[in-house]
Amino acid sequence: MKRQSITVIGAGVAGLCCALELAERGATVEVVERGRVLGEGSCSWQAGGMLAPWCERATTDAAVAERGAPSIDWWTQHFPGTVRNGSLVVVQPRDSADLARFAQRTERFDWIDAGRIAELEPDLAGRYRQALFFPDEAHLDPRRALAALVAGLAQRGVPIRFGVELSPDAAPGDLVVDCRGMSARDALPDLRGVRGEMVVVRCRDVELARPVRMLHPRIPLYIVPRGEGLFMIGATMIESEQRGAASVRSTVELLNAAYALHPAFGEAEIVELGADLRPAFADNLPQVRREGRVLRANGLFRHGFLLAPDLARQVADTLQMETNGADIPERRRA
Repeated sequence: MKRQSITVIGAGVAGLCCALELAERGATVEVVERGRVLGEGSCSWQAGGMLAPWCERATTDAAVAERGAPSIDWWTQHFPGTVRNGSLVVVQPRDSADLARFAQRTERFDWIDAGRIAELEPDLAGRYRQALFFPDEAHLDPRRALAALVAGLAQRGVPIRFGVELSPDAAPGDLVVDCRGMSARDALPDLRGVRGEMVVVRCRDVELARPVRMLHPRIPLYIVPRGEGLFMIGATMIESEQRGAASVRSTVELLNAAYALHPAFGEAEIVELGADLRPAFADNLPQVRREGRVLRANGLFRHGFLLAPDLARQVADTLQMETNGADIPERRRA
């Protein structure tokens, strides 16, 4: 890439991935973030961190799996804490038909029985008769992963200025990459917010080696192990742009679902409750839009860590083709 000065606005997962991809291709990059510290006001801080393209394929556009699958290698390269133990999808015996329907909509999984479930997750032994195991999937701790990206940028001499509110039109540099998430509604009026809520608990009576999803007719659940007895519990998707703390209803439903997965979660300690808005377009796929010297990269929906590396590559490819004098193809969907 021809040497350019680029300002990236936003230090969530989208902005940090874009900055790192651009810096690795030779651009001079600066990141500006209105939050005073890493994670402040960012929905990336509340994410589950599942790199599960084939699990997601069962309920989303095929592009999510296609664009998300290479992100597992990207994260493994940039964050050594990425765990590649696969994903497990279980159901209560009465909901076995839901598991079959889930399987019909996806790929790259194994049907496993109770014995294999016990081998993979001993603490779930005897609780489930069958499950889907996705051996090629991975997960990470989003907060540690974001910190690793910051460290990687520092090694490349990329500064991050926190506590700075900056309009893309007023940003310095030859080019600007706008990764402001919901704050970019001033320039992206078709962007909408989808509320997500999560609970972090500490439960030392259960150990899980990988994310476990439990299908449920009313509230599907995922539990992601974070180590040292910590688990992130999530799955809510509420078509609401109301900000604020986690609701009682969602918290109770998530905790009830966790208890259904394993009764030991009933004795867990609640460590954190969180809620935020995920930016999304109508098709729930991210887009890159060019307006003058500003590229707006947004709309990761609930696939932030899974699709951010692809979004970053799309931004960098667009700028690289431009500086090399090539025609830029129209490509907005991730």
